Parts: sequence; structure tokens; C-alpha cells
Amino acid sequence: MTESDGYVLLALFLVPLGTALLLMLTPSRERTAIIGLTGLASLAMFALSVYTFVAYSFNGDQFQAVLAFTWMQNVGVLGDKGIQLKVGVDGIAASMVLLTGIVILAGTWVSWKIEDRLKDFFILLYILVAGVFGTFVMLDLFFWFLLYETALLPMYLLIAVWGSTRKEYGAMKLMMMLLAGSILIFTAIFAMYTELGAGSFDMELFFAANFDEDFQKIFFPMILVGCGTLGAIFPFHSWSPDGHAAAPTAVSMLHAGVLMKLGAFGVIRLGFQMMPEGGEFWAPAMIVVGIVAALYGAVSALRQTDLKLMTGFSSVSHMGYVFLGLGTMNVIGWNGAVLQMFAHGVMTALFFLLIGGMYDQSHDREIPHFSGLAKQMPIWSIFFVIAGLASLGLPGLSGFVAEVHIFIGTFRSYPIVGGLAVLTAAITATYLLRMFAQAFFGQPNPQWGGLNEITWGERAGATVLAGSIVLLGLWPAPWIDRISPSIIDVIPGVTL
Repeated sequence: MTESDGYVLLALFLVPLGTALLLMLTPSRERTAIIGLTGLASLAMFALSVYTFVAYSFNGDQFQAVLAFTWMQNVGVLGDKGIQLKVGVDGIAASMVLLTGIVILAGTWVSWKIEDRLKDFFILLYILVAGVFGTFVMLDLFFWFLLYETALLPMYLLIAVWGSTRKEYGAMKLMMMLLAGSILIFTAIFAMYTELGAGSFDMELFFAANFDEDFQKIFFPMILVGCGTLGAIFPFHSWSPDGHAAAPTAVSMLHAGVLMKLGAFGVIRLGFQMMPEGGEFWAPAMIVVGIVAALYGAVSALRQTDLKLMTGFSSVSHMGYVFLGLGTMNVIGWNGAVLQMFAHGVMTALFFLLIGGMYDQSHDREIPHFSGLAKQMPIWSIFFVIAGLASLGLPGLSGFVAEVHIFIGTFRSYPIVGGLAVLTAAITATYLLRMFAQAFFGQPNPQWGGLNEITWGERAGATVLAGSIVLLGLWPAPWIDRISPSIIDVIPGVTL
């Protein structure tokens, strides 16, 4: 990628932000115009994200398409660079940008059937997406934190207004816990800024800073807990299942598919890349919280009868794999962690798309209330089985590629924990296969004789997500080729 591609990175978060502004000027009664505008914007974001991923050269510089504009120069004592609108991507960020483009494309299509205040919904949704894209591509800490918060704040209204089943409780719990985590991030950022003493928030200066080891050991946990709360790190995960259950379909898709990955990305970018010695010191603690989250989430999902809650606890379990992979401090484990971020993102987005499509008709998500869905809704069932098989790690699908890397990396560093991780995969297979047996097979329940197949928009979105699951499962090389150099070049403590 060249410097001119930096304008593509700027467009990634300016397109949704500009679309939100245009929607503000569009009359609410012009439903066709709203659908057309969001349809074009979603396609543009998808195209830009695919270009970013494909154009990234895994044989080039670590950070590519770097472009900077000075916003405020007189910051601190020196103030040579100050605060900049600086963008750039490495292989990890390029993969997360692609994930976001895929999920927002499908999320936009499934949201067109919303009847209540469609314009307002999309304004908030696209402001959220602008924050997500901006966080992934930003290389200035000031704007990074600003856009990180921009990705969080619309969640409250999106859930509280358009959600269901204890939506006010779920929205408030989510917001309070995530903002508490943001306080820790804010504190750590300004501690690093003061320690650096360069009068600049340029991330590349922080990457090369070599902070004192004791400083890193103190402030790395703040980043781990602050960003990790968004990544549902144990024991700060309890907001996640409630938020998943209450959120509308597209918000659940972005919440589980992308926002939780934003938390893990923050741990990598602000934690391991800026404070590598602190990361190496706290890595065993990450192994502990990672495997506890994986086991706890899987066992909790085993006990759920609500499809959304089951998927919510499953997300906690799968994000535990991410932190487990990061804690291994070897390249294969880290590859698995980043692959898991992408694999779980598309898989769980597909889950929530399908659950939302059925709930809109039945207003019921209780697994024991259903049977014979494979006969009643065969297309819906095929997509759901693809997501389920990816979740339990079937070879040929995305979940297997990610999990096998994590398992190998964990066995190399902590063999006993590796065994527990495999046990977690077995529990995952148990609750998913049991759910299939209960709800999908047998005689159809006459109560649900009126259920129809999902809409064409939902089918199109499900096809994009299912295609991504299969593509990563069968051909993981494009992701690994971009992720591995970023890990090796940037994280000093990671071993081969």
C-alpha cells in the first residue's frame, strides 16, 4: 500500500460519518431514500474494506498507507507533532477492517425491515461504525481514544430504544461497565504520554519508546482490564450476554462480531505493542483468565435455553480463546488469537442475524419451544448449521483454523491448559449439537406453522457471512500471510 491509500483509510470512517450526516437531512418519511442511501454506503464500506485487506502488502513495511494531518501542534513541552489525524494499518488492523466491512454490509441489509424510526436507527448505527473503522486505522492516541468512545456511546440508545427483553437494563449495564473500563484506558494513555514526554500522541513514538519495565508492569493491567472489558475478559464479562440478548439484530451482530474484537485489538495495540515487557510479565495471568472464560462461557452456554443467551455465553467462551492465544506469547498462538477474532466475528454475526430473523416472526427464543425447524425453515436451518459447525470447530470452516492454532500454541507453552482448551471445544460441541437435536429435528411444532423463511435481505447477508466462514476455513493463507509479519515485527516478546 502507498501513502495515497491513506485516503482510503480516511474514507473508511468518513463514509459512515458522512452518511449519518446525510441521513439527518433526509425526511423520516422518505423510507426509500433512506434504504437507498444506506445500501450504497454499506457497499462502499465493504468495497473499501476489501481493498484495504487485499492491497496490504505482507512483504512491505509494517504500517502501510500512513497519512497524517496536524490538528493541534502546541501540546506539551515540545509539541513537535502534537495531535495528528494519522492513519495507517498493519496486517492485524487490515484483517479487522475486512471483518467490519463484512458485518456492516449484512447488518445494513437486515435492518431495512425496521418500522420504528429507521432513520434514527441508521444514524446511530453508522456513527458507531465510523468509530469502529477509525479505531482500527488510527495511529494517533488522542483520536484513537476519541473514536473508541464513539464506537461505544451509540450502543446505549440503540439497545434501549430498539432492543427487546430487559432492554433498559441491558443497555445501562453495558454502558456502565464499558465506561468504567474506559477510565482505566484514559488513565494509562495519559500516564504513557507523560512518561514519554515528547509532546505528541503519535503511536509510532509510543511503539519505540521502551518504557521503564516497572512502569509497564503497573500500567499494562489497566489496558488489559480497560480494553479487555469490551472483549468480555473474565470476570468483567457479565454485561455481554445481557447486552446480546437485549440488542436489536444488527446491533447484536456488530456488538459480538466487531466491538468485542475492538477490545482485544486495544489490548494488542496499546498493551503489547507499547508495553511489551509488561505484556510478557502479565501473560500467565492472561492464560488463567482466558481458559477460565473459555470454560465458564461454554458451561454457562450449556445451561441456557434462550438462543441469544446461549450465543452470548458462547461468545464469552470464544473470546476466552483469544486471550488464551495472546497469553501463549508464541507466534502460532497469536496467529490463532487474531484468526479467532475474525472467525468468531463472522460466525457470531451470522448466529445473531438468523436468531433475529426468527424472533421477528415468533417473538420466542426458547429452544425447548421449537422442533422440526429444519422442515419448517430449511434455508434458515442450513445457514444456522454452518454457523454452529464453525463454532464447534469443524475442519473446513473458519473456527477450526483459528482454534487449531490456539491449541497448538497453548500446548507449546502450557500443556495442561491446552488440554482444558480442547475440553472446552468438546463442551461447545455438546450444547450446539443438543440444540440442533431439540429445535431442528423431529416433528414440526404446530404452534409455529406460520413461520416463513427469512427475507431476501437476510438471506443475502447470511450468504456473505457464510461465504466468509467457508473462505477462511478453506483458504486461510491470505490472513496468516498478513497477520504473522505484524506479530513478529511488532511484539518483541513473542517467540517462534
